[in-house]
Amino acid sequence: MNAISVAELRQNPTEALARAEAGETVIITRHRHPIAKIVPLDAPGVALIPARKRGRANLDELLGPPRRTHDEVEALLAEMKEDR
Repeated sequence: MNAISVAELRQNPTEALARAEAGETVIITRHRHPIAKIVPLDAPGVALIPARKRGRANLDELLGPPRRTHDEVEALLAEMKEDR
């Protein structure tokens, strides 16, 4: 495992990625303290984040029940007043 600083990674990210592609694990350091690790894709324990679903978002699932009209709200309020 080789370590490189954040500054070195910023200057030449291709080199770090090429080393990982070659099977090497690269440790990223900030002020000489390890903060991250670039590992080869086939390394044990590496899980990929699944790809996002294609297409439009289904907003009906996110919005919850449909909103009521003014007349429906007035009718519900009138019904609640009668129950008192």
